[in-house]
Amino acid sequence: MTAMVVLATAGSKRVRLLQAARAQLGISPARVLEWRDWLNLPSLLEQALDQRCLFKIEPPGDDPAAHLHLLRDGCRLLDRPAPCAPEHGELLAMDAWFAGFANAMARLLKQLADLPGASVVNAPDEISLMTDKLVCQHHLHEHGVPTPALLGRVTGYDHLQALLAEHDLDRLYLKPRYGSSASGVVAYRRNRAGRQQATTSARIVHANGGIRLFNDKRIARIEHAADIAALVDALAAQELYAEAWLDKPRCGDSHYDLRVVAIGGRPAHRVARLGTQMMTNLHLDNRRGDAATLLHAADMAALEATVQQAARAFSGSGVAGYDLVVRRGQAHVLEANAFGDLLPGLLWQERDTYAAQLQELSSCRT
Repeated sequence: MTAMVVLATAGSKRVRLLQAARAQLGISPARVLEWRDWLNLPSLLEQALDQRCLFKIEPPGDDPAAHLHLLRDGCRLLDRPAPCAPEHGELLAMDAWFAGFANAMARLLKQLADLPGASVVNAPDEISLMTDKLVCQHHLHEHGVPTPALLGRVTGYDHLQALLAEHDLDRLYLKPRYGSSASGVVAYRRNRAGRQQATTSARIVHANGGIRLFNDKRIARIEHAADIAALVDALAAQELYAEAWLDKPRCGDSHYDLRVVAIGGRPAHRVARLGTQMMTNLHLDNRRGDAATLLHAADMAALEATVQQAARAFSGSGVAGYDLVVRRGQAHVLEANAFGDLLPGLLWQERDTYAAQLQELSSCRT
């Protein structure tokens, strides 16, 4: 099976890497169905999938028009006023965006049921499940996958303080339920003297008597209680949850976690993400490390076993990324990511993530 259709944004980095991988393997380019076009005219999918092929869904976020379409669909479903288009990097109504996205995935799933010739790389319902970070962590836990302890939804700063008191904690992570790429994640700490610190990539902008949030590549530390409260309240308005703090292993002056790409249910590409800040996502100017040199045998065995266990919880997903903390022979999954294969230049068995998945999934689904 060499024919392939992708629901994506033409010209995006993901599409360029996919097409380069296909050229490397000597197969014809994939056909690209633009997200914005499918959203406006769903029947285009039937036309695109008119022959036996692989079908892969890439994220819509590369196209501002598709993002706005989903955001406004979500507002309509939630009976809210439609917002203006968000500015670049703005964290705006993430819960409404997800409502629109989940609805689109449900419609896509229904369409695919009538197109048996398409072999779907990642099932739309599992993409939705992974995109709802809180439900996804519960799902992993229910399947026996080790995860950080979940403390549940956070409705605002006062509720955060009540949770800390209830669980006798002085540090935790706050995560937007529908965020990605560390957008809006807050590492919160306080001491017994009452001093607080919130480390985050979220930037507050005061405008027209209100607050707007933007994702920033520069990690900031906020220490004034009023600013922290404003940040937490603004994030909670878009749905926020708390997760127990999990110490990451150290390498020199940095600490790290790992991104592992599972292909066909098996761990393949893996990379350590090293940084001096709390968030180690590579787009935040952190650096890559070689997992093989950082992990001893027991750690590597825990990584392999845990990723396979997590992949079994998503049996309809041929490709997924998993973020893990691995130390002292134990591994915990921080996040599952249906679009976690964007790791340019990272090789496994001499192939990048796109060439490896094309070879694996095409051969096993013919």
